[in-house]
Amino acid sequence: MMEKPLPPLSILIVEDQEEVAQSLAELLRLIGHETRVARSGEDALTQIDSQLPDVILLDIGLPGMNGWEVARQIRDRAKRRQPVVVAVTGFGLEADKWRSADAGADLHLVKPVAPAVLVQLLERVREHLAMPSAPAQPSPKAG
Repeated sequence: MMEKPLPPLSILIVEDQEEVAQSLAELLRLIGHETRVARSGEDALTQIDSQLPDVILLDIGLPGMNGWEVARQIRDRAKRRQPVVVAVTGFGLEADKWRSADAGADLHLVKPVAPAVLVQLLERVREHLAMPSAPAQPSPKAG
């Protein structure tokens, strides 16, 4: 029996460097995902309000509002379902990783990220999102 192909992920790339954003978007489109690019934190939040993506690849060193503030606001705004937020940044200190986690990022990757690592990560997210939700477990009755 042939398995049905998994649907593409909707990915928002939040990156202020045009060349980095466009090359990443092109790579992800080539492997079958739908991509959008935001060049600032404010632009990212506007796009998220209009269409919540499955995954957000979020630079931290953005002009104006930094990526940590964007991550906090994403977590506050996305009530019905939470996107996977991946900090993709040049900030590689242990304190930066903790700060990303505290802001609501699911993962902190330090640039440059090998394309194979990103592809594998997105495939795991896609498989996870395609899994049927497990039925709620009945609560044990006190006896």
